[in-house]
Amino acid sequence: MNTSLTTIENFSGSQETLSLTPAFSPLYQQIKALILQSLQSGEWKPGEVIPSENDLAARFKVSQGTVRKAIDELASDHLLVRRQGKGTFVATHSEQNVQYRFLKLQPDKGDVNSEGPAQREIIDFKRLRASAEVARALALRSGDAVMQVRRVLSFAGTPTILEDLWLPGGPFKGLTSDHLTEYRGPMYALFETQFGVRMVRADEKIRAVSPDARQCELLKVALGTPLLSVERVAFTYNDTPMELRRGLYRTDTHHYHNRLS
Repeated sequence: MNTSLTTIENFSGSQETLSLTPAFSPLYQQIKALILQSLQSGEWKPGEVIPSENDLAARFKVSQGTVRKAIDELASDHLLVRRQGKGTFVATHSEQNVQYRFLKLQPDKGDVNSEGPAQREIIDFKRLRASAEVARALALRSGDAVMQVRRVLSFAGTPTILEDLWLPGGPFKGLTSDHLTEYRGPMYALFETQFGVRMVRADEKIRAVSPDARQCELLKVALGTPLLSVERVAFTYNDTPMELRRGLYRTDTHHYHNRLS
């Protein structure tokens, strides 16, 4: 987005600043885009407080109400978090209420928090050249470097999720199997803190499948057991794909839960 600004006078007589391009974009949307640029550039890191509404209004030469509306949308998008009496913070996957935002599998009894963190086992980790399919999902060229990870997530000692992940080699240069094994927090929090990559949204495709023999072995289910297949492409800022993930979920003690609004 072109961020060159011009100043206009609004109906109250005060001056507000707006982006010249695109001309049809509402003013608060333009301020939202400028705040997003600061998030993407790393001006404010995950977990850090951002400037107050008054400070941002002065910075962008707009009203406080315009800034508030932009921040409200960013909070609704889970990019910012308001904390009463403390300010507005950049959302982070390290927070308890954000950790499971991308994990929709929940136990039939209790909730995802009642189970505690999953036990994780890295089955395979390798660097390879992207196939045409993986390259297309990650907006890469065929043959570009990617990392492929296979892991099993267990709850209460029961293997429940088998995941295959592909990550672009450039942004995750230096990532190792030891990183994934030793880091105790969520994987997306690791990506934030050590590689500066924040996952902000994801697209998923869901279908029922019959696993092959190796998948049954890893999940300790009988051959022919129906599993839920969830394919996800996760994006960072500016709709840049950063992860392709294919998961097989057991649903004998868990269910896929999504809240629509």
